[in-house]
Amino acid sequence: MQLHSLLLLLPLVVSVPTNSLFLQPGKGGDVASLAAAQDAHDRAALVRLAAMTPGVELDLDELRLVQFDEDEPPVWITEMDKIIAKKNGKRFMDITETPTLGFSNFLLPTSANVKYSYPKPGKHSSAIKHLYKDLSVDRMKAFLAKFTAFRTRYYRSETGRGSQKFLFAHIKEIASHNPAITVEEFPHSWGQNSIIAHIPAADAKEEAVTVVGAHQDSANQWPFLPAPGADDDGSGTTSSLEAFRALVHANFTPAAPVEFMWFSAEEGGLLGSQAVAKSYEDAGKKVKAMLQMDMTAWVKQGTKESVGIIQDYVDGGLTEFLEELVGKYLDIPAVKTKCGYACSDHSSFSKAGYQSSFAIESSFEDSNHNIHSASDTVDHPEFSFSHMREFSKLAIAFAVELAGVA
Repeated sequence: MQLHSLLLLLPLVVSVPTNSLFLQPGKGGDVASLAAAQDAHDRAALVRLAAMTPGVELDLDELRLVQFDEDEPPVWITEMDKIIAKKNGKRFMDITETPTLGFSNFLLPTSANVKYSYPKPGKHSSAIKHLYKDLSVDRMKAFLAKFTAFRTRYYRSETGRGSQKFLFAHIKEIASHNPAITVEEFPHSWGQNSIIAHIPAADAKEEAVTVVGAHQDSANQWPFLPAPGADDDGSGTTSSLEAFRALVHANFTPAAPVEFMWFSAEEGGLLGSQAVAKSYEDAGKKVKAMLQMDMTAWVKQGTKESVGIIQDYVDGGLTEFLEELVGKYLDIPAVKTKCGYACSDHSSFSKAGYQSSFAIESSFEDSNHNIHSASDTVDHPEFSFSHMREFSKLAIAFAVELAGVA
């Protein structure tokens, strides 16, 4: 987009000014009037941006089935309504393509619904600590520089499809060191596919898979604008990618299968992970444990570096195991925190009946507030690649302790 065109949009993209043109609390107006004015303003901005931004395929009038809380019925809203809801801080699952996710939990009980217990960490400490030696901050920096160079990784954009192809090729190149590993695209109708790398078990009879996930897409609160997504979730993508690379290059052969997943369209309402979880649920696949890593780079100034362990909408036993892993293998402590309904892709696996967990860069309150904007870059003193490396260590420990070593 030309600079002069973008400047024309500024009056529409910024917040509604509180001047005499709008009713104000305490000045004869009310909060409802301000909210209505802001809503009309946001809708006008989206329409104008859609008309002026090539390369983003988004029908603002398309109806979507969206759920804002597990205890509330889903509602049909437009794509525009969905964008505005996200901009206003509401979390949701877009269940348009996966309305029956989780039904097998109570309609068709299968062996895939088994609940697992988790060991005391430490059995594989020697192997895990040896793997840490191959983790490289410089490699992480080089990858993330290329990954954030895409204007946006928004799942309905041309550059979002391009970033997915770039990531897929990079993962394939890493996996080529071990021909037993498969790397596949999980196709989605919107064109940006999820990616699944499968490390097979030494014993084919071991079916229950350990999953490490992150989401590859990014989004500006106005999807038509730039979204480098360095922290959200370029950081989690990079942390998990470096863990995967270390395992592959060490010729890691697990006793049970391990999968690394990079989901599409998390920012659209967990669309990619829901589709993957639904396919696993329908196939009766066993998932021993799922770890989501979404935002792994930020250490807020004035705070103590830590790993945030999400406590809500997760499995209690697996979450306790994750906290123990941090204490055993990382150089920084765990801190308990919450993030609410549908805050990342672990929620899709939880809904499907699988035991999931979520690790984030800090307590939720101290996490990066630059996300969903053009300011989500590495160019902040709080953005730490050494902090991201701690999450690579966590991903390795999670995979090795749960899948074992053949």
